[in-house]
Amino acid sequence: MNDRVRLVSVDAFRGITVAAMLLVNNPGSWQHIYGPLRHAEWHSATPTDLVFPFFLFIVGVSAALALLPHVEAGHDNRLLRRGVLMRAARIVLLGLALQAFNYVLHDMPHFRPFGVLQRIGICFAAVGMFAIYTKPRTQWIALSSLLLGYWAMMAWGGDMTREGNLAARFDTWLLGPWCYQYDPVSGMGFEPEGVLSTLPAIGTALLGLRAGDWLRRGDVQRLWSMGTYAVLFGFVWSLVFPINKQLWTSSYVLWTGGLAMIALGTFHALMDKKRMPPIGKSFGMNAIFAYAGAWLLASVLGATGAHQALYANGFGWMIPRFSAEAASLSYAIVFVALWWLVVKGLDRRKIHLKI
Repeated sequence: MNDRVRLVSVDAFRGITVAAMLLVNNPGSWQHIYGPLRHAEWHSATPTDLVFPFFLFIVGVSAALALLPHVEAGHDNRLLRRGVLMRAARIVLLGLALQAFNYVLHDMPHFRPFGVLQRIGICFAAVGMFAIYTKPRTQWIALSSLLLGYWAMMAWGGDMTREGNLAARFDTWLLGPWCYQYDPVSGMGFEPEGVLSTLPAIGTALLGLRAGDWLRRGDVQRLWSMGTYAVLFGFVWSLVFPINKQLWTSSYVLWTGGLAMIALGTFHALMDKKRMPPIGKSFGMNAIFAYAGAWLLASVLGATGAHQALYANGFGWMIPRFSAEAASLSYAIVFVALWWLVVKGLDRRKIHLKI
């Protein structure tokens, strides 16, 4: 399933998104973070809340570039399906392995079965099946059904508070203490990558699938126009179904998906057409490796106390001179820069580690 068309804008988009993931996930101190680098506490969104949906969007774009040429050429769907499902399974298993590593290393009270890579794997499997077996009209119908259906379920099943929403109550019933957050006193849990909220997350990947099809046909104007419509529609929808990353609300899908379309169209115009340097490409060529490797390193540094020592000795001097937030951000920037050196070296040697 090698791409028929390799667009550096897609690799750059993916790479900048992964670099942003590393930046917001690895501050020097979780107590001292600039507001834009924090997730919104509940409703609304910050720039940080764009990172994960942008990555799921590019998963759909990549699926379009990798699969649709084979589908149109009449290649064996069974082989395409096997390739998609095998890769999705590897991504999910990697996510479970990372969670298991963290569980043992940090002696955590329970194992968390859900997470970022698990959601990526599930969404990749779903969007891959849509790419192989359905036409655009069916994909639009599926997207509409997912977003409207999720809205109906959430409106019917409870309120939009952290404790009362249907997604949280369903995940609590299914996972109990295995949720990301669990209160043993109230018996309530919360899992931001839980089961119900994965349904609209698939919608984000579907938007990427349609955008990827337009991109490979060179229809940049449609990316920009449809992206603008999606942003506006998402904003209007948020008046009754608020933008919320932790619930992955339908308005959030359209708002972030529209912004991703506009960004992708701009990247394509600048990097593929005008041949501007594809900033972020090295991260994009080894995206999952960079995410997983950085995750493992951060886990080891935290468990051994090395993180605290590195931060205090390397960046503590900045706190009285500038601020604790500046020191924390500087640590994150250095962390990302070190991983950039790793992936840049791999890219120069044409080593691209795929899952």
